[in-house]
Amino acid sequence: MADTYFWLVCDDVPHDVVLTHPGVRVLDVVQVVRRLTGLSLWRSKVLATQVPTVLLAGVPEEDAAAAVSALRGAGARAETRKRLEPELPKTEHGRTTG
Repeated sequence: MADTYFWLVCDDVPHDVVLTHPGVRVLDVVQVVRRLTGLSLWRSKVLATQVPTVLLAGVPEEDAAAAVSALRGAGARAETRKRLEPELPKTEHGRTTG
């Protein structure tokens, strides 16, 4: 049975929210990370201190910008990154499927 792959085309390219540095107010940043990810307080602290780390993956641009703004408001350094297009599987003739 052949695998079928679909490529969804949309105007909004998914973005990742990357925490690059927690800053000096680490506990404030941990609270923001907890609110954004829904993780426990302990896991949020671990995530906030292991930088750089992707906090949110594949979110719309507006949501990513709001998350970065919240993180920066808590004293962290964060950025949005456009997700790279996924690589489509190749057929035996070297063409992409889809």
